[in-house]
Amino acid sequence: MLFHSTRGKDPDKDFASILMQGLAEDGGLFMPDYWPQVDLDEIKSKTSFVEIAKCVVPLFTSSSFSYDETISIVESTWHDFEHQDLIGIREFNSVSILELFHGPTAAFKDFGLQLAAAFFNKVLESENKTAIVLGATSGDTGSAAIDACKSYERIKSFIMLPNGNMSEVQRRQMSTIKSSNVFALRINGTFDDCQDLVKLAFKQRDFLKTDQYLLAVNSINWTRIIGQICYYFYAYNQLHQKGNLSFSIPTGNFGNVFACYSAHKMGLPINKISVAVNDNDILHRFFSSNDYSKKLVHETISPSMDISVASNFERLVYDFFLNRDSSKCAKMFDNFPIKPIELDVETWQRKDSLFSSSKVDDLETTKTIQETYKVNGYILDPHTAVAAVEAIKKSDSSNHFVVLSTAHPAKFPKVYEELNIEINSLPAALSGLFKKEEHLHSFDADYNQVTDFIKLNN
Repeated sequence: MLFHSTRGKDPDKDFASILMQGLAEDGGLFMPDYWPQVDLDEIKSKTSFVEIAKCVVPLFTSSSFSYDETISIVESTWHDFEHQDLIGIREFNSVSILELFHGPTAAFKDFGLQLAAAFFNKVLESENKTAIVLGATSGDTGSAAIDACKSYERIKSFIMLPNGNMSEVQRRQMSTIKSSNVFALRINGTFDDCQDLVKLAFKQRDFLKTDQYLLAVNSINWTRIIGQICYYFYAYNQLHQKGNLSFSIPTGNFGNVFACYSAHKMGLPINKISVAVNDNDILHRFFSSNDYSKKLVHETISPSMDISVASNFERLVYDFFLNRDSSKCAKMFDNFPIKPIELDVETWQRKDSLFSSSKVDDLETTKTIQETYKVNGYILDPHTAVAAVEAIKKSDSSNHFVVLSTAHPAKFPKVYEELNIEINSLPAALSGLFKKEEHLHSFDADYNQVTDFIKLNN
C-alpha cells in the first residue's frame, strides 16, 4: 500500500513517509492508492477492540513495517483506558451511544493519537532522530497529543491553544503537564490563528535542527484516521445484529466523519452518515446547498467544533471526483478560501446516497442534554448532544443510529452547572486538575514569537 497527495504532486509515498511528513509537499492531504477491503466475517468473530484493530491497521502499514512489527505496535499502543475494552456502548431504544471518552484524556482523540505516537517513536528509534510535535487545538487534540507523546524522549510537543474558546478543564489538561518535553502555548487569537501558524511552520521549517522531523498531530495525519477507522468496525462487531447501521457524528475538522466514510469504502455496511455541526456550519452548508465557504467563527458550548474550515473535507471532495481527479482538487483548494468551493451538480449529488447533515444551535443542544438526562438518566456532553439530535429524530426499528460520544461531559462543567445537572463521577483523567499549577507560555499570533520560543527550548 502506497499513498499520494489529493493535489497530485506528491505520489508513491510509503507509510513511514506520510506518517512523518503529515501534510503533502503540494499542500494536499495524503490518501491511500486504493481502498483495502476488510473481511466482515472476520470482524464479527473478534472479541476485543485490539483484535479488530489488528485486522485494520496492517492494511495500511505494509510498505514500511512487517506484519509482525505492526501487530506488536497495535498490541502495546492503547494504554490507560478506564474501560476494559476501551469503548463503552449504551443503548436507548433504537439509538446506541458509542463512548469514546474512556482514555487518558477523556476524549476520542486518544485512539488516533496514541497509535500515531507509537509509530512516530518506532521510526525515530530506527533512524536515531528527534522530532517536534507542533499542533493547534480548539479543545481535545492538544491534550491527547501531549499525553500520547510525553513518554517518548525523542519527541518534544509544542501545542498552541487560543486565548479562550475552550473549557477551563480542557485548557488545564494541557497547561498542568509538568514535563521537560511538553509546552502549552496560549495564543492571543482564535483557533484559526493557531492553525494558520501551524501551516506556516510546516511550510517554513526554519526553526528545526538538522534532520529533525516536524510532526503533524491533527487529523491531517493519515495515521490518526486509521485509529479512528478501527472503532467503526468495533461498532459493527458489537451491533451488527441490528442490521445496517447509521452513524451520527459531531464534527469540526471532519476527521471522524472521514474515518467513517473510509470504513464504508473498506466494506462496512452503513445506511447513513449524519454530519452534525453547531452554529459553525460550513459542512452543513455544503451537504445541504453545495456551499463550502469560510465564515467567521461563533463561540458555542461545543468548542471543539468551533471552526471555520474543515481540513479533512479535501479528502472527501477528492474521492468524489471521477477517477480521483487531483488537478480539479488542486485548483479548488489552492484557491480556497478566497474562492468558495462549489462542486458540479453531478459530483455534489454523490453525497446523497450516504450523507445527511444537521445544524444544531446551543438552545437545542442544551434541550437535548436535559431531555436525555430526564428520560434515561444519562448525561451527554455538548458535542455528543449535537449529534444526538438527528439520531433521535431519524432512528426507528429499521434504522439503528450510533451516536459518537466524543468527550466526557465533565470536561464542560459550566454547561451542567447552568442546567443544574450534577456529574457524580470524574474520570481519572480529570481528577485533581484544579489543584495543579498551570504552565502556560503566552504569545501574540506571531510566527517569529512562537518559533523563537521553540528554538530556545529545542
